[in-house]
Amino acid sequence: MDVQSIRAVTEAVRAEVRKAVVGQEEAIRLCAVALVAQGHILLEGVPGTGKTLLAKAIARSLALDYGRVQFTPDLMPADIVGTAIYDLVNRTFTLRRGPIFTNVLLADEVNRAPAKVQSALLEAMEERGVTLEGQQTPLPAPFFVLATQNPIEYEGTYPLPEAQQDRFLFKVVMGPPKPEELREILNRTTGAATYAVQSIFDRAHAADKIEELKMLVREVMVAEPLERYVIGIIGACTPNGPGAIPEVSQYLRFGPSPRGAQALMLCAKVNALLDGRVSVSYEDVADAVLPALRHRLLRNFQAEAENVTTDSILDQATKRLKKPRA
Repeated sequence: MDVQSIRAVTEAVRAEVRKAVVGQEEAIRLCAVALVAQGHILLEGVPGTGKTLLAKAIARSLALDYGRVQFTPDLMPADIVGTAIYDLVNRTFTLRRGPIFTNVLLADEVNRAPAKVQSALLEAMEERGVTLEGQQTPLPAPFFVLATQNPIEYEGTYPLPEAQQDRFLFKVVMGPPKPEELREILNRTTGAATYAVQSIFDRAHAADKIEELKMLVREVMVAEPLERYVIGIIGACTPNGPGAIPEVSQYLRFGPSPRGAQALMLCAKVNALLDGRVSVSYEDVADAVLPALRHRLLRNFQAEAENVTTDSILDQATKRLKKPRA
Protein backbone atom coordinates (compact mmCIF):
# COMPACT_ATOMS: atom_id res chain seq x y z
CA MET A 1 0.00 0.00 0.00
CA ASP A 2 1.43 3.38 -1.04
CA VAL A 3 0.97 6.87 0.39
CA GLN A 4 -1.88 7.81 -1.91
CA SER A 5 -3.70 4.60 -1.03
CA ILE A 6 -3.44 5.45 2.67
CA ARG A 7 -4.96 8.86 2.05
CA ALA A 8 -7.77 7.31 0.02
CA VAL A 9 -8.50 4.73 2.71
CA THR A 10 -8.63 7.25 5.55
CA GLU A 11 -10.83 9.61 3.55
CA ALA A 12 -13.18 6.74 2.81
CA VAL A 13 -13.34 5.84 6.50
CA ARG A 14 -14.02 9.41 7.53
CA ALA A 15 -16.76 9.69 4.87
CA GLU A 16 -18.48 6.58 6.20
CA VAL A 17 -18.20 7.69 9.83
CA ARG A 18 -19.78 11.04 8.91
CA LYS A 19 -22.92 9.13 7.89
CA ALA A 20 -23.43 8.32 11.56
CA VAL A 21 -21.66 11.16 13.39
CA VAL A 22 -22.60 14.76 12.62
CA GLY A 23 -19.84 17.30 13.20
CA GLN A 24 -16.99 16.30 15.56
CA GLU A 25 -14.58 16.46 12.61
CA GLU A 26 -11.53 16.75 14.86
CA ALA A 27 -12.54 13.69 16.89
CA ILE A 28 -13.07 11.66 13.70
CA ARG A 29 -9.69 12.71 12.33
CA LEU A 30 -7.86 11.93 15.56
CA CYS A 31 -9.46 8.49 15.78
CA ALA A 32 -8.11 7.73 12.30
CA VAL A 33 -4.66 8.97 13.34
CA ALA A 34 -4.65 6.94 16.57
CA LEU A 35 -5.71 3.75 14.80
CA VAL A 36 -2.87 4.02 12.29
CA ALA A 37 -0.41 4.99 15.04
CA GLN A 38 -1.36 1.97 17.18
CA GLY A 39 -2.57 4.16 20.00
CA HIS A 40 -5.69 4.49 22.15
CA ILE A 41 -7.98 7.44 22.77
CA LEU A 42 -9.50 8.97 25.89
CA LEU A 43 -12.77 10.66 24.92
CA GLU A 44 -14.17 13.31 27.22
CA GLY A 45 -17.60 14.83 26.78
CA VAL A 46 -21.03 15.18 28.32
CA PRO A 47 -23.59 12.44 27.60
CA GLY A 48 -25.18 12.51 24.17
CA THR A 49 -22.29 13.99 22.18
CA GLY A 50 -21.82 10.85 20.06
CA LYS A 51 -18.95 9.01 21.77
CA THR A 52 -20.57 5.57 21.51
CA LEU A 53 -21.80 6.24 18.00
CA LEU A 54 -18.29 7.25 16.92
CA ALA A 55 -16.75 4.00 18.16
CA LYS A 56 -19.42 1.85 16.50
CA ALA A 57 -19.11 3.73 13.21
CA ILE A 58 -15.33 3.29 13.12
CA ALA A 59 -15.60 -0.46 13.70
CA ARG A 60 -18.34 -0.80 11.09
CA SER A 61 -16.49 1.21 8.44
CA LEU A 62 -13.37 -0.96 8.82
CA ALA A 63 -15.22 -4.32 9.09
CA LEU A 64 -13.76 -4.88 12.57
CA ASP A 65 -15.26 -6.58 15.61
CA TYR A 66 -16.77 -4.16 18.12
CA GLY A 67 -17.28 -4.56 21.85
CA ARG A 68 -18.57 -2.31 24.60
CA VAL A 69 -18.15 -2.48 28.36
CA GLN A 70 -20.21 -0.22 30.60
CA PHE A 71 -17.90 0.44 33.54
CA THR A 72 -19.55 0.48 36.97
CA PRO A 73 -18.23 0.56 40.56
CA ASP A 74 -19.02 -3.14 41.08
CA LEU A 75 -17.18 -4.33 37.96
CA MET A 76 -14.40 -6.87 38.45
CA PRO A 77 -11.31 -7.46 36.25
CA ALA A 78 -12.64 -10.91 35.28
CA ASP A 79 -15.77 -9.23 33.88
CA ILE A 80 -13.73 -7.66 31.07
CA VAL A 81 -10.73 -10.00 30.76
CA GLY A 82 -12.44 -13.36 31.25
CA THR A 83 -12.09 -16.23 33.68
CA ALA A 84 -11.97 -20.00 34.00
CA ILE A 85 -15.34 -21.78 34.20
CA TYR A 86 -15.68 -25.24 35.73
CA ASP A 87 -17.46 -27.74 33.48
CA LEU A 88 -19.44 -30.10 35.73
CA VAL A 89 -19.91 -32.63 32.94
CA ASN A 90 -16.27 -32.96 31.89
CA ARG A 91 -14.91 -31.96 35.29
CA THR A 92 -12.43 -29.55 33.72
CA PHE A 93 -11.85 -25.82 33.67
CA THR A 94 -12.37 -23.96 30.39
CA LEU A 95 -11.33 -20.40 29.69
CA ARG A 96 -14.14 -18.01 28.87
CA ARG A 97 -12.82 -14.89 27.19
CA GLY A 98 -14.18 -11.53 28.20
CA PRO A 99 -15.44 -8.68 25.99
CA ILE A 100 -11.93 -7.22 25.75
CA PHE A 101 -11.18 -9.80 23.04
CA THR A 102 -12.28 -7.63 20.15
CA ASN A 103 -10.81 -5.14 17.67
CA VAL A 104 -12.52 -1.91 18.71
CA LEU A 105 -13.43 -1.68 22.40
CA LEU A 106 -15.53 1.11 23.87
CA ALA A 107 -14.69 1.40 27.58
CA ASP A 108 -17.69 3.51 28.52
CA GLU A 109 -17.28 5.79 31.56
CA VAL A 110 -13.94 4.26 32.48
CA ASN A 111 -13.67 6.56 35.49
CA ARG A 112 -16.61 4.75 37.15
CA ALA A 113 -14.65 1.50 37.54
CA PRO A 114 -12.41 0.79 40.56
CA ALA A 115 -8.64 0.87 40.26
CA LYS A 116 -8.24 -2.90 39.72
CA VAL A 117 -10.46 -2.83 36.63
CA GLN A 118 -8.76 0.26 35.25
CA SER A 119 -5.39 -1.43 35.74
CA ALA A 120 -6.55 -4.54 33.88
CA LEU A 121 -7.65 -2.42 30.95
CA LEU A 122 -4.43 -0.39 30.90
CA GLU A 123 -2.35 -3.57 31.00
CA ALA A 124 -4.23 -4.92 27.98
CA MET A 125 -3.73 -1.62 26.14
CA GLU A 126 0.01 -1.64 26.73
CA GLU A 127 0.77 -5.36 26.34
CA ARG A 128 -1.82 -6.11 23.63
CA GLY A 129 -2.66 -9.19 25.66
CA VAL A 130 -4.11 -10.34 28.97
CA THR A 131 -3.14 -12.88 31.62
CA LEU A 132 -5.72 -15.65 32.03
CA GLU A 133 -5.07 -18.37 34.58
CA GLY A 134 -1.36 -17.62 34.52
CA GLN A 135 -1.10 -17.70 30.73
CA GLN A 136 -0.45 -14.68 28.52
CA THR A 137 -3.11 -14.59 25.82
CA PRO A 138 -2.71 -12.14 22.93
CA LEU A 139 -5.57 -9.89 21.91
CA PRO A 140 -6.83 -9.68 18.33
CA ALA A 141 -4.96 -7.33 16.00
CA PRO A 142 -5.72 -4.53 15.55
CA PHE A 143 -6.74 -3.66 19.11
CA PHE A 144 -8.08 -0.13 19.56
CA VAL A 145 -9.57 1.25 22.80
CA LEU A 146 -11.79 4.30 23.03
CA ALA A 147 -12.31 5.06 26.72
CA THR A 148 -14.87 7.68 27.69
CA GLN A 149 -15.26 9.74 30.81
CA ASN A 150 -17.94 12.18 31.88
CA PRO A 151 -16.42 15.52 32.98
CA ILE A 152 -19.51 16.88 34.75
CA GLU A 153 -20.24 14.19 37.32
CA TYR A 154 -17.79 12.91 39.90
CA GLU A 155 -20.00 11.14 42.46
CA GLY A 156 -19.18 7.44 42.50
CA THR A 157 -16.22 7.81 40.16
CA TYR A 158 -12.54 6.89 40.32
CA PRO A 159 -10.74 9.51 38.18
CA LEU A 160 -7.82 8.20 36.16
CA PRO A 161 -4.51 9.36 37.67
CA GLU A 162 -2.32 11.46 35.39
CA ALA A 163 0.22 8.64 35.18
CA GLN A 164 -2.46 6.33 33.80
CA GLN A 165 -3.80 8.91 31.37
CA ASP A 166 -0.29 8.93 29.90
CA ARG A 167 -1.09 5.49 28.44
CA PHE A 168 -3.52 7.07 26.00
CA LEU A 169 -2.14 8.45 22.78
CA PHE A 170 -4.74 11.25 22.62
CA LYS A 171 -7.21 12.96 24.85
CA VAL A 172 -10.08 14.20 22.69
CA VAL A 173 -12.65 16.64 24.04
CA MET A 174 -16.03 16.32 22.30
CA GLY A 175 -17.98 19.54 22.68
CA PRO A 176 -21.65 20.33 22.02
CA PRO A 177 -22.82 20.54 18.39
CA LYS A 178 -23.31 23.80 16.54
CA PRO A 179 -26.91 24.87 15.77
CA GLU A 180 -26.73 23.68 12.15
CA GLU A 181 -25.19 20.39 13.29
CA LEU A 182 -27.92 19.90 15.89
CA ARG A 183 -30.53 20.44 13.17
CA GLU A 184 -28.90 17.75 11.04
CA ILE A 185 -28.81 15.40 14.05
CA LEU A 186 -32.52 15.91 14.58
CA ASN A 187 -33.25 15.29 10.90
CA ARG A 188 -31.27 12.05 10.94
CA THR A 189 -32.53 10.68 14.23
CA THR A 190 -36.19 11.73 14.11
CA GLY A 191 -36.81 11.56 10.36
CA ALA A 192 -37.55 8.67 8.01
CA ALA A 193 -34.23 8.67 6.15
CA THR A 194 -31.56 6.14 7.15
CA TYR A 195 -27.78 6.56 7.07
CA ALA A 196 -26.11 3.16 7.17
CA VAL A 197 -22.33 2.98 7.57
CA GLN A 198 -20.73 0.63 5.01
CA SER A 199 -17.46 -1.27 5.37
CA ILE A 200 -14.65 -0.15 3.05
CA PHE A 201 -12.79 -3.47 3.50
CA ASP A 202 -14.00 -7.03 3.22
CA ARG A 203 -13.98 -8.68 6.62
CA ALA A 204 -11.39 -11.33 5.70
CA HIS A 205 -8.67 -8.80 4.84
CA ALA A 206 -9.52 -5.83 7.10
CA ALA A 207 -6.90 -6.60 9.77
CA ASP A 208 -4.12 -7.12 7.18
CA LYS A 209 -4.92 -3.80 5.47
CA ILE A 210 -4.70 -1.91 8.75
CA GLU A 211 -1.41 -3.58 9.64
CA GLU A 212 0.00 -2.38 6.28
CA LEU A 213 -0.95 1.17 7.20
CA LYS A 214 0.87 0.90 10.53
CA MET A 215 4.09 -0.33 8.92
CA LEU A 216 4.31 2.64 6.55
CA VAL A 217 4.18 5.15 9.42
CA ARG A 218 7.68 4.19 10.55
CA GLU A 219 9.12 5.05 7.14
CA VAL A 220 8.01 8.71 7.17
CA MET A 221 11.00 11.07 7.29
CA VAL A 222 11.55 13.84 9.84
CA ALA A 223 14.05 16.65 9.26
CA GLU A 224 16.47 17.48 12.08
CA PRO A 225 15.02 20.98 12.73
CA LEU A 226 11.61 19.40 13.32
CA GLU A 227 13.11 16.82 15.66
CA ARG A 228 14.65 19.67 17.68
CA TYR A 229 11.29 21.45 17.66
CA VAL A 230 9.53 18.42 19.15
CA ILE A 231 12.25 18.13 21.79
CA GLY A 232 11.90 21.87 22.47
CA ILE A 233 8.15 21.54 23.13
CA ILE A 234 8.74 18.74 25.63
CA GLY A 235 11.57 20.67 27.30
CA ALA A 236 9.57 23.89 27.51
CA CYS A 237 6.88 22.08 29.52
CA THR A 238 9.28 20.25 31.85
CA PRO A 239 9.85 22.19 35.11
CA ASN A 240 13.54 22.53 36.04
CA GLY A 241 14.51 20.81 32.80
CA PRO A 242 17.34 22.02 30.52
CA GLY A 243 14.91 23.54 28.00
CA ALA A 244 12.29 24.85 30.43
CA ILE A 245 10.63 28.16 29.60
CA PRO A 246 9.79 29.88 32.92
CA GLU A 247 6.63 31.55 31.57
CA VAL A 248 5.33 28.07 30.69
CA SER A 249 6.76 25.74 33.33
CA GLN A 250 5.75 28.03 36.23
CA TYR A 251 2.26 26.52 35.98
CA LEU A 252 3.35 22.89 36.01
CA ARG A 253 4.32 20.32 38.62
CA PHE A 254 5.35 17.76 36.04
CA GLY A 255 5.75 17.83 32.29
CA PRO A 256 5.32 15.18 29.59
CA SER A 257 7.41 12.02 29.77
CA PRO A 258 9.45 10.59 26.88
CA ARG A 259 6.25 8.74 25.95
CA GLY A 260 4.77 12.16 25.22
CA ALA A 261 7.60 12.95 22.81
CA GLN A 262 7.10 9.59 21.12
CA ALA A 263 3.38 10.22 20.77
CA LEU A 264 3.93 13.69 19.33
CA MET A 265 6.46 12.47 16.76
CA LEU A 266 4.42 9.43 15.76
CA CYS A 267 1.24 11.44 15.34
CA ALA A 268 3.05 14.02 13.23
CA LYS A 269 4.18 11.21 10.94
CA VAL A 270 0.63 9.91 10.59
CA ASN A 271 -0.61 13.44 9.86
CA ALA A 272 1.89 13.64 7.01
CA LEU A 273 0.77 10.29 5.59
CA LEU A 274 -2.89 11.25 5.75
CA ASP A 275 -2.03 14.36 3.77
CA GLY A 276 -0.28 12.29 1.11
CA ARG A 277 3.32 13.16 2.07
CA VAL A 278 6.32 11.10 3.15
CA SER A 279 8.00 13.80 5.25
CA VAL A 280 6.77 15.68 8.32
CA SER A 281 6.02 19.41 8.17
CA TYR A 282 5.68 22.00 10.93
CA GLU A 283 1.88 21.89 10.55
CA ASP A 284 1.88 18.13 11.16
CA VAL A 285 3.56 18.66 14.53
CA ALA A 286 1.41 21.67 15.44
CA ASP A 287 -1.82 19.73 14.78
CA ALA A 288 -0.70 16.96 17.14
CA VAL A 289 0.45 19.06 20.12
CA LEU A 290 -2.85 19.54 21.97
CA PRO A 291 -4.40 16.06 21.67
CA ALA A 292 -1.06 14.31 22.26
CA LEU A 293 0.11 16.34 25.28
CA ARG A 294 -2.87 17.96 27.03
CA HIS A 295 -3.40 14.95 29.33
CA ARG A 296 0.31 14.53 30.07
CA LEU A 297 0.77 17.82 31.94
CA LEU A 298 0.20 18.07 35.68
CA ARG A 299 -0.74 21.60 36.68
CA ASN A 300 0.25 23.14 40.01
CA PHE A 301 -1.81 25.16 42.46
CA GLN A 302 -0.96 28.45 40.76
CA ALA A 303 -2.41 27.24 37.46
CA GLU A 304 -5.59 26.05 39.13
CA ALA A 305 -5.96 29.30 41.08
CA GLU A 306 -5.52 31.36 37.92
CA ASN A 307 -7.69 28.99 35.87
CA VAL A 308 -4.86 28.27 33.43
CA THR A 309 -5.67 25.18 31.35
CA THR A 310 -3.21 22.67 29.88
CA ASP A 311 -4.33 23.74 26.41
CA SER A 312 -3.37 27.35 27.10
CA ILE A 313 -0.01 26.25 28.55
CA LEU A 314 0.79 24.26 25.42
CA ASP A 315 -0.34 27.13 23.22
CA GLN A 316 2.02 29.46 25.09
CA ALA A 317 4.88 26.96 24.72
CA THR A 318 4.51 26.69 20.94
CA LYS A 319 4.27 30.45 20.55
CA ARG A 320 7.53 31.01 22.45
CA LEU A 321 9.47 28.48 20.40
CA LYS A 322 11.01 29.48 17.11
CA LYS A 323 9.25 27.96 14.12
CA PRO A 324 11.63 25.43 12.52
CA ARG A 325 12.75 25.54 8.93
CA ALA A 326 12.25 22.05 7.51
